[in-house]
Amino acid sequence: MTTSSSPARIWIAGARPRTLPAAIAPVVAGTGAAAFADSVVWWKALLALGVSIALQIGVNYANDYSDGIKGTDDDRVGPLRLVGSGLVPAQTVKAAALLFLGLGAALGFALAATTTWWLLLVGVVALGAAWTYTGGPSPYGYRALGEVSVFVFFGLVAVLGTAYVQIGDITVPAVAASIGIGSLACAILVANNLRDIPTDSVTGKKTLAVVLGEAGTRRFFGTLMLIAIAMLVWAAFSTPWALLGLVALPLIGRAASTVASGAKGLGLIPVLRDAGLAELAYAVGLAVGLAIGG
Repeated sequence: MTTSSSPARIWIAGARPRTLPAAIAPVVAGTGAAAFADSVVWWKALLALGVSIALQIGVNYANDYSDGIKGTDDDRVGPLRLVGSGLVPAQTVKAAALLFLGLGAALGFALAATTTWWLLLVGVVALGAAWTYTGGPSPYGYRALGEVSVFVFFGLVAVLGTAYVQIGDITVPAVAASIGIGSLACAILVANNLRDIPTDSVTGKKTLAVVLGEAGTRRFFGTLMLIAIAMLVWAAFSTPWALLGLVALPLIGRAASTVASGAKGLGLIPVLRDAGLAELAYAVGLAVGLAIGG
């Protein structure tokens, strides 16, 4: 991306579209769990999708802003950073982050109003987690807690929330799906932070990858992939059709193989793509299987 690129292309790149499967997959998986319970409510599923995508883009812009003003992105390898590259003023990126987080909040309010009001509390916690990941005086993403947040909010909360607003209950297939999706979403961040160990170590960004070290991070990535596969086996006790989620296995295998091979820097960027596509394929396959087996 160059300074001559159109503003639209710059903003799209800054939104990090390759991370969007992590927003779509949990809603697909949660709706699959609802289909298994014969309780799909399509307009609620679409609202949940809107919430998830808006929050994902908002988080991406918020991280761009916070890392940019801290100087963390000055020498980063990988996708374009709006503030770090100097292409967009920091305050403009902050405004975009707040706009998308606000949109997610508005859609979430509509979902809570038509389901149960205690979901508003979940939404408030999610918004706080989105902003303080790299923002604020003590960002938890700099204290090796980023993966925990992704697992909780883009796994457990997103999948179980999507299922709950449609079913009105928490089911075993939904729980299995939430753990599997959360593990794959977490793996995307692990690969991203593995790539950034050299720069994060210098700038003082203490990610889990920095704490575990390169070898430990590579093992952790593989472990997350195995957990996701194990969750398909658990879901298969409800219906063997859940094993259709194994359609993601080639992508999982390719990503895990690249990480295990010792790839570094730009060599890890394809892993982000493969892990994101694996999560989406996993969610679609599992959802279709649950719908058939329901």
